[in-house]
Amino acid sequence: MAQFVEFIGNHLILATMWVITLGVIIMYHKRNSASSVGPQKVVMMINRQDAVVVDVRDKKEFDSGHIVDSINIPLAKLKHGVTELKKHKEKPLVVVCKLGQQSGEAAKTLQETGHAEVFRLSGGIVEWKAQSLPLVQK
Repeated sequence: MAQFVEFIGNHLILATMWVITLGVIIMYHKRNSASSVGPQKVVMMINRQDAVVVDVRDKKEFDSGHIVDSINIPLAKLKHGVTELKKHKEKPLVVVCKLGQQSGEAAKTLQETGHAEVFRLSGGIVEWKAQSLPLVQK
């Protein structure tokens, strides 16, 4: 720890630039990504607000287990598959991926197409399974 403090003292400009860069990255991600919600909140949104679940995983992963009534539009085909979601513009959308990392990009794309309420499942389908919530398998 003493070496760390000494390093910062000797390289004050470098340390300051690192902190500023980190702050800018965090602010950028907060501004450009959708709100994340946990699995329990998603269940409440589906039951009370008739939310639509959009699964952006590949077809193979989707078939191995997905949330009931979710729509599968792989992330690579999302820009072309948005027409499928036009009829759900007034409903909240919940974007789901495997670990919750790719859903931010997908949510941003959906927001750009005019969907006002877009959320992402934090932790993705892995967190959904960890909380023992039901999945449909083909």
